[in-house]
Amino acid sequence: MATVTGKALDLPILKRILGYVRPYKSTFWLTAFLTILSAFLTPARPWIVQYTLDNSIIIPNNKLLLIMTSIMIGVLILEAIVQFCHTYLANWLGQSVIRDIRVQLYRHIVAFKLKYFDKTAIGTLVTRVVSDIETIADIFSQGILTIIGDILQLIVVVAVMFWIDWRLALLSLSSIPLLIVATYIFKNAVKSAFQDVRTQVARLNAFVQEHITGMNIVQIFNREEKEYEKFKQINVAHRDAHIRSVWAYSIFFPIVEILSALSLALVIWWGAKGVITDKVTFGNLVAFILYIYMLFRPIRQLADRFNVLQMGMVAGERIFKVLDTKFLIEDNGIIKGKEIKGNIEFKKVWFTYNKEEWVLRDVSFKANKGETLAIVGATGAGKTSIINILSRFYEFQKGEILIDGNDIRQYEIDGLRKNVAVVLQDVFLFSDSILNNITINNSEISREQVKKAAEIVGADKFIEKLPGSYDYNVMERGAMLSVGQRQLLAFIRAYVYNPKILILDEATSSVDTETEELIQYAIGKLTENRTSIVIAHRLSTIQNADKILVLAHGELIEEGSHQQLLAQNGHYKKLYELQFVG
Repeated sequence: MATVTGKALDLPILKRILGYVRPYKSTFWLTAFLTILSAFLTPARPWIVQYTLDNSIIIPNNKLLLIMTSIMIGVLILEAIVQFCHTYLANWLGQSVIRDIRVQLYRHIVAFKLKYFDKTAIGTLVTRVVSDIETIADIFSQGILTIIGDILQLIVVVAVMFWIDWRLALLSLSSIPLLIVATYIFKNAVKSAFQDVRTQVARLNAFVQEHITGMNIVQIFNREEKEYEKFKQINVAHRDAHIRSVWAYSIFFPIVEILSALSLALVIWWGAKGVITDKVTFGNLVAFILYIYMLFRPIRQLADRFNVLQMGMVAGERIFKVLDTKFLIEDNGIIKGKEIKGNIEFKKVWFTYNKEEWVLRDVSFKANKGETLAIVGATGAGKTSIINILSRFYEFQKGEILIDGNDIRQYEIDGLRKNVAVVLQDVFLFSDSILNNITINNSEISREQVKKAAEIVGADKFIEKLPGSYDYNVMERGAMLSVGQRQLLAFIRAYVYNPKILILDEATSSVDTETEELIQYAIGKLTENRTSIVIAHRLSTIQNADKILVLAHGELIEEGSHQQLLAQNGHYKKLYELQFVG
């Protein structure tokens, strides 16, 4: 992955991030006010100490001492309240903003064409949705408002120092030029390291997500050690990126302490001589010692703050890159899809996943309402591609696809997909209960509907035997169930959504004969009174289909019923003889 370079203050990105503050602008302005108030309250403490020392201790005045002590306590309490409110509101604002961005980002991602996920590592998207967005929250809690507060505090502190004693002020600031140079070098070094850290985090997420998901392949082919070595290399790169940032901090902080000590030594040396010769008051000397700490701490933190802000810009740039990706299927349809009957027609359809090779070539066929259409052919013949373009997961390039005589693009995508149910060979189940996996957390589908559908499909017996029945947690990807059981749950899921068009993709290719009989029964119930498209390798499962299409290299080469195709003595008959006669 290429490293993203970002400016410490990328105004277009910052402006776009701040656009998410609009719903919370009252909180933002209150936080800004507290930032300004804190910048003036903090420098007030040394001045109170100076005044108290010079006017109630050096010159004893118990009454004034009591008054000034009370004022000091009041200022400290007020400062603590302001800091608490500022910290809470800034973090609340940051979390509210990233919640809105994360919701928008997730909604945008789920609307992408499937082709986007074919080319993008899932772990990278996880990094964008989770950790990159968390970095944006730091813009509000540790970034822009805090930077403004620190700079304002520095201005106030320097102004007060010159107002009290310009000579001591100049001595205090004598090491500042060196500190500015050191801060600039540090900022650039840490910026580079932090950018590398974000890149390595994305690589790490992508690798771990991909290999844990495909752990069975890793173990089957005995690749544990080799993949472990790859993981170590990525982890070493991740560690080295962090160490570069630690190295920069380990040099910068001692430099700041040395320069701070230098300024402090000069002030004490000059100020002590001034106290002895009555040119400087003792209160002023103490106040300047306190002001030096107030001066160097914000400057030291400013480098950190700018890096936080800059990393927020980098994260924002990456997130907005995803948000600006126009890889969505155009949804310009005006037909709601409520009245879909299920008549399907392909007219000279051409389709390719990329520009190099056509997957479907001039394919034409019809499936009338209530009919069962079967599609057979070798792997790569284009069977699954027909499903993908019928559900508008991918867009075809030429020809027409009609549903009930209307172009498929005239239907709203949401309405179209509500009427098309797909049962895939590899059934995906979430780490949740059987009930929620069937309903996909649709509150409009009741438990009673699910139970009735399970009885009709013939899956109620195995569900009732499970601990917790319909509340049984199938774990991630349905690991606690067999292939056949997962397939039956997919059938129930399709049944309760009551689609007008049903698509079964290799639904019986990975199950034993006994389970296949149960699944065949479920398919019979599922296909009643609805248009069905069945993709199968086992020809025994489609012999009763109203029509069978034979695909080869993306072209429709034969079409007809089982008996008609056998009589043609063509490609279908060869497939049949390979499976049965042979």
